[in-house]
Amino acid sequence: MKLALRVESLSSSPTLAITSRAKQLKKDGVDVVSFGAGEPDFDTPQYIKDAAVKAIQDGFTKYTPSTGTPQLKNAICEKLKRDNELSYEPSQIIVGTGAKHSLYSIFQVICDQGDEVIIPAPYWVSYPQMVRVAQGIPVFIKTEENNNFKITAYQLKAAITKKTKALIINSPSNPTGCVYTKKELEEIAAIAVRHKIIVISDEIYEKLIYDNADHFSIAALSDKISDLTFTVNGLSKAYSMTGWRIGYLAGPKDAVKKIANLQDHSTSCPNSIAQAAAVCALTQGDDSINTMRGEFLKRRNYLVKRIGDINKLSVIKPQGAFYAFCNISKTGLDSVSFANRLLDDVQVAVIPGIGFGDDRFIRLSFATGMEQITKGLDRIEAWIKKL
Repeated sequence: MKLALRVESLSSSPTLAITSRAKQLKKDGVDVVSFGAGEPDFDTPQYIKDAAVKAIQDGFTKYTPSTGTPQLKNAICEKLKRDNELSYEPSQIIVGTGAKHSLYSIFQVICDQGDEVIIPAPYWVSYPQMVRVAQGIPVFIKTEENNNFKITAYQLKAAITKKTKALIINSPSNPTGCVYTKKELEEIAAIAVRHKIIVISDEIYEKLIYDNADHFSIAALSDKISDLTFTVNGLSKAYSMTGWRIGYLAGPKDAVKKIANLQDHSTSCPNSIAQAAAVCALTQGDDSINTMRGEFLKRRNYLVKRIGDINKLSVIKPQGAFYAFCNISKTGLDSVSFANRLLDDVQVAVIPGIGFGDDRFIRLSFATGMEQITKGLDRIEAWIKKL
C-alpha cells in the first residue's frame, strides 16, 4: 500500500516505546524501576472526580460545541487573566483533546509546504513530527547546558530565513526543565515582532516551577506579540488529569476561527464529562497543585544530588516540570545504547536523549515515588561503576 509522503518519515515516540517495554516487563513479573513517566504519579484530586461523577449523573453525556463548552471557555479566560495577565474572549479559545491536539491543530493551520518552524533543541519529541506532518520544515537551534538549555537572541536571529514561519517556546521545558525569564522572553518577542514570526508558547508545565523561578507568558508582554502568539496549556500535568485529555489554546481571532473549522471536521468535540471536570479544576483553587509541587521539589533535590555524586554523570538542576536531563557523555555510550543496556542489565527504564534532539543525554522523570527513585538511582550507580 502506498502511503502519503508526509507520514512516511514519521517515527514512533521513543518516550512511549521505552515506557511500553518497561510496562511489559512489569507485567511479566520483573521488578522494573521506571523513570520514563510523563505524568504525575498522583491521583486526580477527589473534588475534580466528584465533578465528573455529577456530570454523568446529571446526564451531561452528549456532544458539546466542537471547540468546548461556554462554561469551560469562560473558566479558561478567567484563568488566563488571573494567572497570566492575558485577556482573551471565549471566541479566542479552543478546547482540544489534550494540549498535544491543540498544538497539532495549530501547525495544520499555520504551515504551508516548505514553511520553516524554529525549534530549540532539546525539544519535546512530538514538535518536529507535528511540523513535518503539516508539511513544514523543522529548524533546530542547539542549546547548551551553560545557558540552561535556552536559546539566545543571537541564535534566534541567525536561524531566521525568508521561509521562517514560526517559533516554538516551551517554558518550563520538557525535557530540560528550563524556565525563560521575562527579559529573555522580551528579547525573543522583539525579534518575533520585527520579523512577523508566529510564536507557539507551550505552557503546559507552568504550575510546576521551583525555587525562585517565575513563569511568564510571552503573549502578555505587548499587544504586538500577542497578535502573533498562540498560548497552549492544559489540565494534564498540573491537575494530574493526563487521561482526561483536556487541553486548550488561545490566539488571534482569525487564526482561531480556522482552527475551529478544522476541529469541526476532525474530532468534533472534547469529552463532555472531562470538560465539566476541567471547569471545576480551573475554578476551585490550586491547593492540590501546591501539595504535588512540594513533593516534586523534594524528589528533584534528592535526584539532582544523587546524580551529582555518580561518576560519569551530571545534571543541571531543572527549574520546572518534573524531568532531569542527565548528561551521559562521559560514559562513552550513546543514549539508546545506554537506555537499552540499563533496562536489560539492572531493569531501570530511562528515556534516550536522541528523541529530544541530543544523544549525549537521557531523561529521567521524578514523577514517581521517592522509594522508586532511590532504588533506581542505587541501581544506576552500581551499574555505572561496572562500565
